[in-house]
Amino acid sequence: MARRQIKSALNTRLSTFQKIYLLLIAGFILGPFIPLIIQSFAFRWAWPDMLPSTWWLEQRENAMLPLAWDYVISPYSRVWEATLNTIFIGTVVTAICLVICLPAARVLAREKFRGKAAFEFFLSMPLIVPEAAIGIALLMIFIKLGLAGSYLGIIIVHLIPTIPYMIRMLTAVYQGLGRDFEEQAMILGATRGQVMRLVTLPMLLPGVVAGALFTFLVSTNIFLLTFFMGQGQIITLPTLLFSKIAGGTLDASAAGITLVVTIPGIILLLITERFIKEEAFGKGFGN
Repeated sequence: MARRQIKSALNTRLSTFQKIYLLLIAGFILGPFIPLIIQSFAFRWAWPDMLPSTWWLEQRENAMLPLAWDYVISPYSRVWEATLNTIFIGTVVTAICLVICLPAARVLAREKFRGKAAFEFFLSMPLIVPEAAIGIALLMIFIKLGLAGSYLGIIIVHLIPTIPYMIRMLTAVYQGLGRDFEEQAMILGATRGQVMRLVTLPMLLPGVVAGALFTFLVSTNIFLLTFFMGQGQIITLPTLLFSKIAGGTLDASAAGITLVVTIPGIILLLITERFIKEEAFGKGFGN
C-alpha cells in the first residue's frame, strides 16, 4: 500500500517552472553536442557564422557520406585502429577490475578491521591526485621497466583510476544486499558455493553490470595517462582526437571522431537501462 502511494506521489504532474528548470539542465548538458552534429554534416563552417556556409551535399555532389564520416571510415584515418585499441584495453581493464574488486568490496562492506578508514582514504587518492602527476611519476618507472609504449603498461595505468570506481560501486551493492538471504539459504542447507552461485551472484548482477559499464566508460575516456604511456605507439580514440585538435582548428574529421567517441557510451547506457530493472538497481545501491 505504502509503495503504491509513493508511486502515485512520484507520478504527479510537474509545474511549468519545474519543466523549464529540467529543460535548461538538459540543454546545458546536451548543448555542446549540437555543434558537433552540425559540423559532421558541414563542408565549410567559418567563424563567426552561426551555421555552415557550405554543406557536404552542396560541395560533394557524388559523395555518399559527409566529409566527417568519409574520413572516419577511411583506412588512412586510423579510427578503426584506435577503436579496436580502445575496446580491447577497456575490456581487459574491466575484467581485471571485476576480479580484484569483487572480493575487496565484500570485505569493505561486511567486515570491520583496523585501518579500514585509512584504506578507504588511500583508495580515493587516484580520484584526487591529478592524472598528470600520476602519469609523470609512473612514466619514469615504466620507461626503466620497458612497459612504456606497450598494451600492458597502458592497462596497468588504467587500473589506477578505475579500481576506486569499481570498489566503491560494488561496496555499495554489497551493503544494500545485507546478509539475510545468504544466512537463510545456509540455514536451509545450502553450501557456501551454492549460496554464492545461486543467491549472491544473481542479486549482485545488476550492480556488477553497472560497475562494469562505468569502469569500461572511464577506461575508454582516459586521455592523459594513455597519452603518456602510449608514447605515440598505441593510439586510442581520445589520443587520436587530441592529435586532430592539437593544431587549434576544428574540422569535420575532428567532429566525426568526437561522435565516434561519444556514441558507444550512449549505446551502452541505453542497453544498461533496459537490462537493469529500476527496483533491482535501487536495491543494489541501498535505496
